[in-house]
Amino acid sequence: MGQHIILNGFTMATVSHLNYGLWRHPADQTYRYKDITYWTELARTLDDAGFDALFIADALGQIDVYGNSPDAALKHGIQSPLIDPLLLVSAMAAATTSLGFGITLSTTYEHPYLLARKLTTLDHLTKGRLGWNIVTSQQESAARNLGLDHQIPHDERYDRADEFMDIVYKLWLKSWEEDAVIRGQTASGEWIYTDPEKVHPIRHDGRYYRVPDGHTAEPSPQRVPVLLQAGASARGGAFAARHAEVIFVVGAGAEGTRKNVRRIREEAAREGRDPESLRFICAAAVVVGDTEDEAIRKFAEYKAFYDATGSLIHYSSMTGVDFSKNQTDEVLTYRPTEASQSVLEQFDPAISGRSWTIAEATSPAEGFGRAKTFVGSPATVADQIERWLEESETDGLNLIQLINPDSYNDFVRLVLPELKRRGRIRPKPGKTLRESLFPQNASAHPSADHPAWRC
Repeated sequence: MGQHIILNGFTMATVSHLNYGLWRHPADQTYRYKDITYWTELARTLDDAGFDALFIADALGQIDVYGNSPDAALKHGIQSPLIDPLLLVSAMAAATTSLGFGITLSTTYEHPYLLARKLTTLDHLTKGRLGWNIVTSQQESAARNLGLDHQIPHDERYDRADEFMDIVYKLWLKSWEEDAVIRGQTASGEWIYTDPEKVHPIRHDGRYYRVPDGHTAEPSPQRVPVLLQAGASARGGAFAARHAEVIFVVGAGAEGTRKNVRRIREEAAREGRDPESLRFICAAAVVVGDTEDEAIRKFAEYKAFYDATGSLIHYSSMTGVDFSKNQTDEVLTYRPTEASQSVLEQFDPAISGRSWTIAEATSPAEGFGRAKTFVGSPATVADQIERWLEESETDGLNLIQLINPDSYNDFVRLVLPELKRRGRIRPKPGKTLRESLFPQNASAHPSADHPAWRC
C-alpha cells in the first residue's frame, strides 16, 4: 500500500466496449466516436486529471461467434461499428501534454517491418508517450478476411509473435545507433545528415519472417514503445513474462487475479527479468456519487440499461464458444478453442475453486460484465480500490466508461481528489510514458534486463 496507482482510461473506437447496452442511456455520447473532437475532448479530460494513459482496445473482424452470425453484434452494438484507433493518436497527442496512448496492434496481421515504422513515427509525434498493446488476435472472422483460411492455432500465434518481437527489437535498438543523425558538417567539412556507418541492416532470416535491411526511421524518444500485453493462458503468460512491461491481468475475483500475477512474476524471473519490475492492471468500472445513496441510485439507473445478451455476444467472440446455445444458469467450464483461453479458463471450477453459472461470469449482479465494479461515495470507492489492489496484488486500473463523458467526469471530480489526498496518484508525469510508469528506472528506454537488449 502507498505506491502510486497506474491509472488508464480504457475504451475502444466503437459505440460500445465493455459497457454493453449503455449506449441507449440518454446521457451517453459514445455515438460521437466518429468525431475527432470526441477523442480530443476525452484526451484533454484525462490529461488534465493526470491519468497515465488512454488505452484503446481493438479487433480486426466482425463479432460473429454468437449464433454463428454478426447479426446479434450489429443489432446490440457490441464492438460494432468499429474504426481504426491508430489514426486517432496524432490528434489526441496534439491536444495534450503528458497523457500516454496505448494502441492495440496484432502480431498476426501486421508485418514487423511496417509496424516498427508506424510505432516509431507515433513515438516521435507524441514525444515518447506511446505504448503498444501486443495482441495475437483471436477472431476467426479476422483470419478469413486477412488472407487465411482459418485462424492460426493459439500457441503457434505466440511462436510467431516471439519472432515478431525479436525483429522489432532489432529494428528499434540495433539498426540505428543513438548518434547516427549528425545534421551538420564532419571534421573534414563534409555536410552530412546521417552517418551511414551508424545505420545497420538487421539480417533477420527466421522461421516466419525475413527482414534483411535496416529500420527506415531514426530512434524515437523511447526507441521501444512501452510494451503492454494481456495474455494469461499458459502460452500467453509465458509471452507476457518475457516481453511485457505492463500486463492486463484477469482472474475470477481477487484470489484468481493474484494467482495469475504471481505465476507471471515467477516466469519473468526465469526469463532473467526482475519480477517486481512488471506492472499489472485490471479493467474496472466506477459508479460514484457525492453520497452513498446517490451512487446506489446511479448504479441502479445504469444497470437498467445494461444488456446481458450483449455481454454473452462479446464473451462468445472472445472465447470462440457460441453461448447462444446455452442456458445462462448452466455451469461454465473450460473447453479448448483457438480463441482466448484465459478468459474462459479463469471461471472453470478447477481453477477458480467454485462453480460459476454463465450469467454469474458474464453479467454479475454487482457489476458490469468483466470489469471489476466499485460503487459508493468518494471515500468508499477509494477504500474499495485500495483493498482490491492489495488483495489482487495489482498496480492499477484500466478505467472503463459506463456513460461517456459522465463516468470519467465523475471519477475526476469525486474519486481522484480522495486518491490524491491519500498519496496514491503520482504528483507529476515523466517526460515519456515509460518514465511515468517506471520512475525508478530514470530512463525512457526498456530496463537493462529486458530481452529487447539481447536480440
